[in-house]
This record gives sequence, structure tokens and C-alpha cells, in this order.
Amino acid sequence: MRPYPKTEKYDKSWIEQNWMGPNPLWLLEDLCDHMDLHPGMKVLDMGCGKGITSVFLAKEYDVTVFANDLWISATDNLRRFEDAGVADKVFPIHAEAHQLPYAEGFFDVAISIDSYYYYGAGETYFPDVFSKLVKPGGQFGIVVPGLRKEFEKGYPDTLEKLWIPELFAFHSARWWRTLWEKTGLCEITSCYDIDDPKAIWLPWADWSLENFDKEWGEGGDFDTKILEADTDNDIALIALAARKK
Repeated sequence: MRPYPKTEKYDKSWIEQNWMGPNPLWLLEDLCDHMDLHPGMKVLDMGCGKGITSVFLAKEYDVTVFANDLWISATDNLRRFEDAGVADKVFPIHAEAHQLPYAEGFFDVAISIDSYYYYGAGETYFPDVFSKLVKPGGQFGIVVPGLRKEFEKGYPDTLEKLWIPELFAFHSARWWRTLWEKTGLCEITSCYDIDDPKAIWLPWADWSLENFDKEWGEGGDFDTKILEADTDNDIALIALAARKK
């Protein structure tokens, strides 16, 4: 697995206390290597969870971040931003992905780490919602779990027994590229499978076995089951970056 020097600055226990999936700072750092962020930009961190990606963006790139999430309250995230010393740069927002309180063209950049597939895999979300958030010339960037390629049934045979409805939003990098590109609203600047997806995913799966049920309820063994069943290495982590026309 490649090194993630920016992420190494952050306390491992703090990351583990606040992550909600495979290390989101690794995923964000990988994505940002393919984007152009600079101080003063207004950035939407869509589906930010407990906001550690928002803290990372503010500290590493000196941008102003709107940390938007549905599952985690804005009040809880504000406390985390205050503790991290970034409350003057990161603003917590509690809003559903289809009912966002932002003006069109407000952001320089819209980013989503490990949440876009929940709400953005339909044909209309990018043209009707996500694309409108960013000004012309602005940037989009997402990282989503997915598959190395498309399958006729929607999933590989190795994962058939574990395939639950929400996993039908798992697609290939080519599929995601086409979903955005065909709208004619953006130029794809980068679209790729992140290296060593299982190595990135495994620490979260191990943590979940011991801790997931305490916070979220049943299901802490699901990621481990998926990784073990994926004997053909079809699971992927996909990064997609684009610039608005």
C-alpha cells in the first residue's frame, strides 16, 4: 500500500473513534493528489460522517469547508471541529442529499468520501443536484466502493450470498465515469481504482468486528465476510475527479 504522509500526522485513535468506513483520510488524500485545492476555496464535504475529512481539508489545504451529513448531527460535529481547532473554517450542516440548503454555484469544490453511492448512483442526481452546487470551472471529487468491472447479474458469483440491496450501487470506474461524462456538464480529469483496496479496507473490517455493534448495532462482521468471500479480488475503491464546464 502506498504511503499517506498527510494522514500520518493524525492520531490513529482519533481516526478510529470517528471513522464510519475504510480510513476516509487515506481515501481523501489519494483523491486530493488528483485535484487542485488551494487556500480560500469553499469546499462542500458531502456525507462527511463525523467530520474528520472536513478537519483534514481545512488543516491540509486551508480551505473553508461546509461539512454536510444526514446521519450525524451538526451539533456533535461542531464539538469535534472545536476540539480540532478548525471551527472557524469548518461549518457543520445537517441536511439530506436531495434537500440541500446551498445556492447554485456556491462552491469551488464538492467532495464526497465513501457516501456518494448511497444517493448519487441514479441517473439524475449529478445533473439535477450535485453539478449545480459548483461554479463553472469548479471541481468535483468522489471516492466510492465498487467493483473492478461490471457483472451481468450486478455482482460476482463469489459474493452472491452476501449481496444485499444497497450493494447494487457498487459499480466499476468506467460505469461511474460514463454516469457523469454523458451529462455533458463536466470534464473527467481522473478516474481510477485506488491501489490495494483490501489493504485499505481491512483495518476498518478488523475494528468493526470488535467495535461496530457497540455503536451501530448488528453487522460488525459484514465487511470481514465480504473481504474474505472476494477471492477473485473484484471489490474496488474508485476515485473520480472532474471539472465543471
